[in-house]
Amino acid sequence: MLSELRSEKERLEEAILTIERLAAGSLGKRRGRPPKWMAGAREAVASLPKKKRKFSAATRKRMAEAQRKRWASRKTSSQAA
Repeated sequence: MLSELRSEKERLEEAILTIERLAAGSLGKRRGRPPKWMAGAREAVASLPKKKRKFSAATRKRMAEAQRKRWASRKTSSQAA
């Protein structure tokens, strides 16, 4: 019975350590190659579908007109210089 309790304790400590590592990883951007234990979590997140942003035709038209206006002002300022 003691051996079962000790093995359970080891599993719980390992689970706590893994959760602490995941929490520490979310605090900021880490440098270097990620450890092996992160690979499983990363693959699970990567398998989720990404939402694609869609613009309406009117919005795309307004964006294009604004960009043309910026290009025109840049072109006139570079010709004046």
